[in-house]
Amino acid sequence: MVYDASLRYTIGIALFASIGTFLFGYDGGIVTTTIAHQSWVEYMGNPSNGLTGAISATYIAGEVLGSITQIFVADQLGRIRFLEICCVIVTVGCTLQAAAINIGMLLGGRAIAGFAVGGLSCTIPIYVIEISPPKYRGLIGGISGLGMAVGTMSSNWVGFACGFAPYGALQWRLPLGLQIPFGVILFCGLVTFMPHSPRQLIVKGKVDEARALFLRIRTAGLDVSSDDFHDSQAYHEILEEFSLMRAQLQFEKERELSYRDIFKIYRRRVLVSISVQVLTSLTGINVIQYYQTKLYKSLGITSQTGLCLAAVWGTVAVISNVIAVYFLPDRWGRRKMLLTGVGCVILTEIYAAVMQHQFQNTDNKIGKAFAILGIYLFAVAYYGMINSVTWLYGAEILPMAIRNRVMGTAAACHYIVNVGLTEAGPSAFANIKENYYYVFVGCCSLYFVGIYLWYPETKQKTLEEIAAAFGDKVVEVGANEMAAEELAMEGGAKAGLEKANHIERA
Repeated sequence: MVYDASLRYTIGIALFASIGTFLFGYDGGIVTTTIAHQSWVEYMGNPSNGLTGAISATYIAGEVLGSITQIFVADQLGRIRFLEICCVIVTVGCTLQAAAINIGMLLGGRAIAGFAVGGLSCTIPIYVIEISPPKYRGLIGGISGLGMAVGTMSSNWVGFACGFAPYGALQWRLPLGLQIPFGVILFCGLVTFMPHSPRQLIVKGKVDEARALFLRIRTAGLDVSSDDFHDSQAYHEILEEFSLMRAQLQFEKERELSYRDIFKIYRRRVLVSISVQVLTSLTGINVIQYYQTKLYKSLGITSQTGLCLAAVWGTVAVISNVIAVYFLPDRWGRRKMLLTGVGCVILTEIYAAVMQHQFQNTDNKIGKAFAILGIYLFAVAYYGMINSVTWLYGAEILPMAIRNRVMGTAAACHYIVNVGLTEAGPSAFANIKENYYYVFVGCCSLYFVGIYLWYPETKQKTLEEIAAAFGDKVVEVGANEMAAEELAMEGGAKAGLEKANHIERA
């Protein structure tokens, strides 16, 4: 099939775009090792539990503002242009963090970086799914989630390695500074070779440019000027997909929708998109990820060993994510993965709570090892089954006309919930200890029922065909429309690559 020929090109674009979600994971995860360094604690004047929680919460608050900003400006600027602006802002924020001379400067840098990452983490999944072929959208869309996991793992290993540096600010400044180049690298790719979303070009009325670019993306590695190509199944697949895409987007574009209209017409799709983003917070992932070094310390583990365990935890998460993204979303499906992931999270958090309760204040090293195992099992369940599909699923179920606005809203809800849970983390673990896990167990139990009843399957469907799974109208393309599109595609097929290379950047 044609998708097999273009798969390598599209995966390459998705991998490069995932630098943005890598920053999300790295900048969010680096606080885990930063607050664990005694040199940082002393340099910042021994901050209280509340102020330590603010290091993470301020960052997430910035993400909330970034996702809200995306709602109002990203559609006007375009996917590429908005991402470029976010790259500039995140570079400024990361620089301030690395150069911080007091807690206030550090908090300011994290708020600015969080603002940019909030925009990046919303827009990149949207961008990636809009250029992905239906057959492999689970794999390609899952790469953005994988970027987050790789960023978290990298931050943990860097933090651990820098623990061997001479005692002082270098131990925590270097890990914060290493993230600065990534925003610059992503910016350079965005202004040079990253393609626009053909779907967004259609919405803007640039149909000829969208057709040429769509052809380029779908036919990378094929000779589009040959007669054999025009007689092939690949050509007819491209024609059919683009025709349906254009008709559906033009149908949706005819209606100017207010937020009230959006919730009235697309209520189920909106609520599922928002709820699947909030799910990621209510599993407890950020609390466990940010404060696992404190959990290890409560089990009597030294600081440096705790940093090593956090790094290995991140590695387990990435391995689980890679295996799951490659094999499951396009074969097993998003719905089954979410149900399995939530079920496993419930079991592993109950296990972790019981083990910590039994062995936290004992000298039983084997028992403490089993308590740590619970945190690792959680990483496998969350990153393997949930992180692989949540951002993908939340974006793909939305129609183009509202995708950006609702994804921004969903991300804002995700971050707002995270602010409360993360800020409460140090105090909760100090006061109710392992019982904090049961808060997440209760939330995930409710989600299991909700996913089973209201989340439809989307694998192998085009973004436009997904509407039928929610009972919404899918525009039928008649023979006359297909014939007209074929004539237009004929000219585009012969000159598509040349034309696509000269598309005016929106």
